[in-house]
Amino acid sequence: MADDYLYDIFISYRRIPLVSDWMRNHFYPTLEQWLPNYLPVEKQVKIFIDWKIETGEAWPQSLKRALSKSRCLLPIWSPEYFRSEWCLAEWYTMLEREKILNLQTGENPIGLTYPIVFADGKHFPERAKRVQQKRDLRKWNYPYEVFRQTKGIIDFDREVQVIAQELALMIGRSPAWSPDWPVITPNSVTEVTMDIPRL
Repeated sequence: MADDYLYDIFISYRRIPLVSDWMRNHFYPTLEQWLPNYLPVEKQVKIFIDWKIETGEAWPQSLKRALSKSRCLLPIWSPEYFRSEWCLAEWYTMLEREKILNLQTGENPIGLTYPIVFADGKHFPERAKRVQQKRDLRKWNYPYEVFRQTKGIIDFDREVQVIAQELALMIGRSPAWSPDWPVITPNSVTEVTMDIPRL
């Protein structure tokens, strides 16, 4: 069967300086280095992040296509993430796919979403607070390049290795692609109910 995925992981994050700088300076390059080490030799890892959208491309259409053609979602959570209709639309899209596939249930606990906690946690929506499988990186959320010169970078690197291993398992278990999966848009975010039972 043809594999119609374009990406293994779609990174969903709020484009604000703290998070954007942390993504560029630390998280993304470290993940990009480690993830291939936990996947089969023949597997070429493809990670979508919005700064790879080429100049002149239609931004909403490019995001929608990338999201629909990604195996898994890696959202970077902070209170700011949940204030963005774009971010919520990306998260809800993958939640809807999990719902269609009967994932993240008592009978089938695996999922397609791997949240990273960047900041806070207590001001998240209740649905986000209930998510069991998430990785807390608040200890290493320094956006500044100088962080690479500190001892903390070693622990951060080890933590990203664990994330890479767990993402590799998620990628390996992802279902076959379907053209019928829904993509939630920012216009329809308010139509999605946050409190649909997950378990």
